Amino acid sequence: MQVLFARHHVRVFRFVLRLVRNEATAEDLISEVFLDVWRQAGKFEGRAAVSTWLMSIARFKALSALRRRPEAELDDEMAEAIEDTSDNPEVALAKKDKSAVLRQCLTALSSEHREIIDLVYYHEKSVEEVAEIVGIPEATVKTRMFYARKKMAELLKAQGVERGWP
Repeated sequence: MQVLFARHHVRVFRFVLRLVRNEATAEDLISEVFLDVWRQAGKFEGRAAVSTWLMSIARFKALSALRRRPEAELDDEMAEAIEDTSDNPEVALAKKDKSAVLRQCLTALSSEHREIIDLVYYHEKSVEEVAEIVGIPEATVKTRMFYARKKMAELLKAQGVERGWP
């Protein structure tokens, strides 16, 4: 048991620590894991490596601990300390206005450029995928992307929109 512990406790501890993110809890769980191994050593069938068996026991223990972890109660002081990251009404309106301007500028692009921008930014396709969809070489996709972004920047600047959101 000492040899087994010496060989595997560090690896199992690090694995459990990554799951539970608390050193004290991880240490407690490691003790439970090796206690279970001691108790169930006769049940080990050798279908997997010992390290795999240890990791599966450790994973089960860690997930069980996470499930039964009591949620911290939220008091008034903690609630007031939580930062509200949502946009205020002014920022939300500015974003809405910029979205309308952005859509308007997109319609001003040529159909080839609009198609490339749509596929890359709205459908999240790679250059390779766009080339396959449109039926053009990847180099042509990259060139169209370059000129489409350049034209969009010019159109947006003409509308008074600089880079980014407020």
